[in-house]
Amino acid sequence: MPYIKQDERKKLEKILKLMKKLEIKANGDLNYILFTYCKRNISLSYNNLKNYLGELNQTISEIERKILGPYEDQKIKENGDILWF
Repeated sequence: MPYIKQDERKKLEKILKLMKKLEIKANGDLNYILFTYCKRNISLSYNNLKNYLGELNQTISEIERKILGPYEDQKIKENGDILWF
């Protein structure tokens, strides 16, 4: 996770609050935003697109590591682990 400085987070927090206010959901809305941002703002070159995709892939990794993993661990505690034969 790119742990950016606190002052940088403050300006980005405005975007997050607006997205919540507009009820942006991961049901196509977020996909549209990320795709359209790329289409409109990422200069067309292999390196630029590779870097943008790298950011998206790192986001996936962070969600899995920091949110999904602990959630699954909690559910294992609540419901028991999968039996392996």
